[in-house]
Amino acid sequence: MGRFVELGSTNRPIGLVFGGGATIRFIADHFKEPGWFTRRVFNPLVAGSTRLGLSLAGSRVLEVKGRKSGEWRKTPVNPLDFDGDRYLVAPRGNTQWVRNMRASGGGRLVGGRKVEEFTATEVPEERRPAVLRAYLRKWKWEVGAFFDGVGPESTDEELRAIAPDHPVFRID
Repeated sequence: MGRFVELGSTNRPIGLVFGGGATIRFIADHFKEPGWFTRRVFNPLVAGSTRLGLSLAGSRVLEVKGRKSGEWRKTPVNPLDFDGDRYLVAPRGNTQWVRNMRASGGGRLVGGRKVEEFTATEVPEERRPAVLRAYLRKWKWEVGAFFDGVGPESTDEELRAIAPDHPVFRID
């Protein structure tokens, strides 16, 4: 069998090394599950109003095909315009939509009657801090609780430390 090793800045074993030096990297398992109120009241309210064209500060409904079922899965998201690109950030971590996005490579953003199909590329961990800072500058009032006290005023080192726990996708 292999031995666990640290890969990256997460300070926890996220890789397995085998005899010939081959390494298997595990995806960080960080995930903050939404509570009953968020799942049953807040998210459906935001998603419903966004689908009707009443966006909350630019929110959209993300639709991504399920990696197992192939059915469209929907969740409200907060797209970020930053440095000429658009991004989706997963404040709750390695969520189902993140796993589905990795498998499908894209999805749809819905706001009112406007449906935008897109492809997406996951941003490498070392490039996430600047995007996370901009995301927190705009959305901390809504999602700050999921970033363990790190905010837009945090140091680059603090942002690098949380980057593995918050997947980021560039909308192509």
